[in-house]
Amino acid sequence: MIYSTFAQVYDTLMDETLYTQWRDYVVARVAPAGQQLLELAGGSGSLALLLDAAGFAVTDFDLSGEMLALAEQKIDREGRNIPLIMGDMQDLSDMPQYDVVTCFDDSLCYMPSLAAVTAVFRQVASVLPVGGDFFFDAHSLYQMDQVFPGYMYNYQTEDYAFMWSSYEGAVPHSVEHDLTFFVYDEKLDAYHPLLETHHERTYPQRDFEQALAAAGFALVSATAEFGTAAIADTSTRWFFHARKAREAGE
Repeated sequence: MIYSTFAQVYDTLMDETLYTQWRDYVVARVAPAGQQLLELAGGSGSLALLLDAAGFAVTDFDLSGEMLALAEQKIDREGRNIPLIMGDMQDLSDMPQYDVVTCFDDSLCYMPSLAAVTAVFRQVASVLPVGGDFFFDAHSLYQMDQVFPGYMYNYQTEDYAFMWSSYEGAVPHSVEHDLTFFVYDEKLDAYHPLLETHHERTYPQRDFEQALAAAGFALVSATAEFGTAAIADTSTRWFFHARKAREAGE
């Protein structure tokens, strides 16, 4: 119950406007016409619902059972039919083929190394046909090296308090986020402290592009501001659109 509450609070704190911007980024590049779309790290289903409403046939794939439980509640309320799959995006070997794959909210930055990122790219390629589209975003070097270190954010309601502190990580272009929730329990008349530490890492833009090429993708575009601007030195998030160019081994 505690961890389901944790997921719910985390989801509540998410900026809802980001979901519409991710949807618009995809729809501007692939006209929805019932294509099978796999949303990696789809979490609580907010973006899945928007992409489904836009006209894609979406599958929400996530590592967290708690987040998928929230997604199930949202999907049931909307009366939609969106499959939910719990799994690790480093292994898509049992997945069917999709026309489009997305991975947003900087989720690839949770991979521990560039080799792991490349492995994910290869897994994505394995579920796409040649010509299939892959969309993802990642923290920029500026965000990781200049913005995050020393960042702090606090938020409080009657039911819970949230504290977020970020520190420079042990390897280049990495950070550690300490996330602490205090959730009120009426039965105990006390707050449960819930602590998570998130480790994120990013890489130079060129490294992402080389990893895509190694996995059989051709880069369509690398942009900032949800695809509306060119990448600049102070861009905080990069957006990549890649297309599968060849089968493995070719």
